[in-house]
Amino acid sequence: MNETQVCVVGNVATQPVFRELAAGASARFRLAVTARYLDREKGVWTDGHTNFFTVWANRQLAANVAASLTVGDPVLVQGRLKIRTETRDGQSRTSADIDAATIGHDLARGTAVFRRTGRSPDPGAGPGAAHEQGPEPDWSTPAPTSPSPSPSLSAPASEEAPASEEAPIPVPAGS
Repeated sequence: MNETQVCVVGNVATQPVFRELAAGASARFRLAVTARYLDREKGVWTDGHTNFFTVWANRQLAANVAASLTVGDPVLVQGRLKIRTETRDGQSRTSADIDAATIGHDLARGTAVFRRTGRSPDPGAGPGAAHEQGPEPDWSTPAPTSPSPSPSLSAPASEEAPASEEAPIPVPAGS
């Protein structure tokens, strides 16, 4: 099925509303997206038209949205665009919804601290599908034991990098 995928950058306009439903958790919030442009005559940035989207999140994403987002947060939302038209009180109304697959803070406009959530087992995955999640691995780079010359990142491509003390990696024949 062809669906319109969008990635939208904006600000959380309403406090997320979280609901635990029979089909699973659901959360929604309004997202304000304002175009900005440089007014060359005045030399200042000017706000353009603001579009509002209703963002829907389901299951674990819904719980994470409820725990992480507040009004005014700059966010990125990626998901499926849904345009709805309905008639209320004799007037036709059109709204744009985003069924979110991913939501995150916009790190171009601030910082965030990420906390991994525990995974709940998938009931349809069968026995042994839920693995214990161990501690987060140590991703720090170990300190070098002895200083060794490293090739310069700005060296021209025509210059050869210094020979490494390690043995060359064998390449299988025929590749």
